[in-house]
Amino acid sequence: MAQRKNIQYINRDFGEFRASLIDYAKTYFPTTYNDFTPASPGMMFMEMAAYVGDVLSFYLDNQIQETFLQFARQPNNLYELAYMFGYKPNVTQVATTNIDFYQQVPAILSSSTYIPDFSYALSIADNAVLSSPVSPNIPFITEDPVDFSVSSSGDPTEITIYSLSGNNPEFFLLKKSRRAISATINTTQFTFGAPQQFSTVDINADRIIGILDVFDTDSNEWYEVDYLAQETIFNSIKNTNINDPNLSQYSGDTPYLLKLEQIQRRFVTRVIDTGSLQIQFGAGSATDTDEEIVPNPDNVGIGLPFEKDKLTAAYSPSNFLFTKTYGIAPSQTTLTVRYLTGGGVEANVQANSLTNITGDIQFLNNNLNVSTANYILTSLAVTNPAAADGGGDGDTIEEIRQNSSANFATQLRNVTQDDYLVRALSMPAKYGVISKAYIEPTKAQSVSSGEALGVLDLYVLSYDFDKKLTTTSTALKQNLQTYLSFYRMVNDSITIKDAFIVNIGVNFDIIVLPNFNSNEVLVQCLVALQDYFAIDKWQINQPIVLRDIYILLDRIEGVQTVKNISITNKVGISLGYSQYSYDTAGATSGNVVYPSLDPMIFEVKYPNTDIQGRVVPL
Repeated sequence: MAQRKNIQYINRDFGEFRASLIDYAKTYFPTTYNDFTPASPGMMFMEMAAYVGDVLSFYLDNQIQETFLQFARQPNNLYELAYMFGYKPNVTQVATTNIDFYQQVPAILSSSTYIPDFSYALSIADNAVLSSPVSPNIPFITEDPVDFSVSSSGDPTEITIYSLSGNNPEFFLLKKSRRAISATINTTQFTFGAPQQFSTVDINADRIIGILDVFDTDSNEWYEVDYLAQETIFNSIKNTNINDPNLSQYSGDTPYLLKLEQIQRRFVTRVIDTGSLQIQFGAGSATDTDEEIVPNPDNVGIGLPFEKDKLTAAYSPSNFLFTKTYGIAPSQTTLTVRYLTGGGVEANVQANSLTNITGDIQFLNNNLNVSTANYILTSLAVTNPAAADGGGDGDTIEEIRQNSSANFATQLRNVTQDDYLVRALSMPAKYGVISKAYIEPTKAQSVSSGEALGVLDLYVLSYDFDKKLTTTSTALKQNLQTYLSFYRMVNDSITIKDAFIVNIGVNFDIIVLPNFNSNEVLVQCLVALQDYFAIDKWQINQPIVLRDIYILLDRIEGVQTVKNISITNKVGISLGYSQYSYDTAGATSGNVVYPSLDPMIFEVKYPNTDIQGRVVPL
């Protein structure tokens, strides 16, 4: 009968393996071998076995460690784990700054008033390159085009008089601002023959930021998605009468319309290491077509094999068709890939250093005076009023861990009411700008019979050309609805409504200390209140705390006592105010003016006239 041997399985290092082997030999082979001196042949084999055991133990520990995000240390493993959690690590951090664009236009006489001649307005295509004469090797590119002929609340054009001819304007100066990032546009090509499922190509370069665009030989655009099963993307069209006759009237505050489109030509990207970016394509056939879609009961879950599967399927706004095509595999074509590189600490350039511009710059109109057009073209100037910031190295190991965990927890979904607010306010400006937003569950009295309890009411407002509050246009609401649908929870239903605007006036009385100029103190009080009631600082359903205003005025040098502060309602469309009246006196309790139950916002529409103060005697 075989003897049962006691074997230790908890040894971890060379010393423990060596001691265990010696004990094993002494216990089970006491007469066969008993020379345990360091120089003996038997000890050589025992120590070699202990060495192999130590190495295997190390690799086993390392493999276990590298399978956990919180313990992994090798960058390649961290990249793989990050992708499993849905996070794309950054190998560089780009610097960003705002660029001011200036151009002159001649003045023309219209109805006895001199106005800018916008027929000389310039258009600058996106991806214009900006650089510094001192550091030309650190270029910046603009993310959006510049059109001097268009002005809206989200994209205003500032107009000032540049020069006079006698007492009349001769030239006006137009100014626009755009965001720019530190990046260089690079181009490479990949040729594909017979189609291959999930084919990949690699781009090798330092500080790769990402893919700018991809086009094939037939000028078809390929779109980057988060994962190949994602079948829908956001696409935009210019808000013109041809594209949408019903919404083109709102093109002033909504230059582009947001559409949800099913696309087949798509790809995903993955960072392999700090110098390599991999592009992977799908496995479908070229017979699949792209189309604009609207989710409805007829197409949601269209690829599921049985009707009953719709009861248990997990739906995502970006993948609700379940066609399982994973996109088209490129074949018999050449893909031209433009990608961005750049960033780094050195990209944080100083203010007013980006003064050179190159790009597609042209006039929007033809048949212009050649001499005047040449002068206008040379008048184009750019600069960055503030220093660029944000440039740096890529994610550290710890940043990859923390960002991956955070990304997995949120999964880009709107979970809380604050998530919807942030998402609404972060919609790209070319689709329109939401200036104020407030969200709450639909009130019980507003819920229809049988309606789901997951209904949320999102109240929004926008700015007009003069940065006064106004109701949001239908086109902008439609864009916002489409934008939020991509990120909302499946059981959430969002209803977008207009918040109420209540215009107010502020009257106050103060007593001025002796030896102070009453007019100067009064002006300081007016300036302080204008800043306090600046509309950027106010939100929907924010109450007016009179005690804070008393404290604000008391702190102004020269004010002895604030005797009285009153809030009045300014109402009347003919007077330039909102149509909604509000009993501010009745809404005041405990020195607080409360908003109504229906979401509303207080606005001092004309601060120069709606805020009035008096100096009264003691």
